[in-house]
Amino acid sequence: MDVCVIGGSRYFGRQLIEELRDAGAAVTVVNRGSVPAPQGVTHLRADRNDEAALNAALGDRRFDAVVDQVCYTPVQAAVAARVFADRTPRYLLTSTVEVYAHLGRPGGAPLPEQALDLSAEQVDLRLPWSEQEFRSENYAEGKRQAEALLTRLAPFDLVTVRTAHVLGGADFTGRLAHYVERIGRGLPVAVHPSPQRASFVHAPEIARFLAWAAQADFTGPVNAASPEALDVRELSAVVGQVVGREPELTVAGAGESHSPFSFDHCYAMDTGRAAHQGFRFSPVTDWLPQAVKEAHA
Repeated sequence: MDVCVIGGSRYFGRQLIEELRDAGAAVTVVNRGSVPAPQGVTHLRADRNDEAALNAALGDRRFDAVVDQVCYTPVQAAVAARVFADRTPRYLLTSTVEVYAHLGRPGGAPLPEQALDLSAEQVDLRLPWSEQEFRSENYAEGKRQAEALLTRLAPFDLVTVRTAHVLGGADFTGRLAHYVERIGRGLPVAVHPSPQRASFVHAPEIARFLAWAAQADFTGPVNAASPEALDVRELSAVVGQVVGREPELTVAGAGESHSPFSFDHCYAMDTGRAAHQGFRFSPVTDWLPQAVKEAHA
């Protein structure tokens, strides 16, 4: 099997590349080359935002599947649709739980894929998507619009993997480390008055899921998460057990920032579709203590 991974230079993207390679796939990585690719894969250097450069780097290559790890905007999605139109029959967009951000409600039930109606999602290619600050401030919107554009226009079979909050491994975001550090030092953790549940997934497992999904035959959106959601109090309790200190949780005051995984709306996802397709994610209790230990090291 020939698989192209766009991005994949760090965190679970790199683990995905290694999963595919170790399973016997011929892997081609396309990125700007800021980090060397793992051994045993083909490395093409190109900026995915530069359509001409991307076409030139790919040449006449064809792939059984493409996994896009770094598509954040509808403009990038439109480029991908054109560039890979005749290069692959199957395209996986690594999306995010954040696409549901505007739907979550306090005490809400886990969100199934169909909760998000992409047919009603407006796509605006004229917004300043090329500006880093704008992309960061509109991350959820950019991902929703990217999904919507590809769902409507993609000339290949499309899978959008809505990834939960990823924990474990070389997490460059520092979100879990925030809890490990503060609880370990006996410092207070700022939370909402009634923090809501969120879905999480282990970094090695989302890499395995993406590698598995690249070779599957289902299409459409799929939630990728451990089946049990946690709120920040439950997450902090696990951290406290690992670091050996009781968490001190305080309600954030006016103008004070909340800790990274404290939410005032539900971020829990229903994972029934992934299970129905044949992939069952591990319970949070199986891997979260180890992820905390890794962040504590």
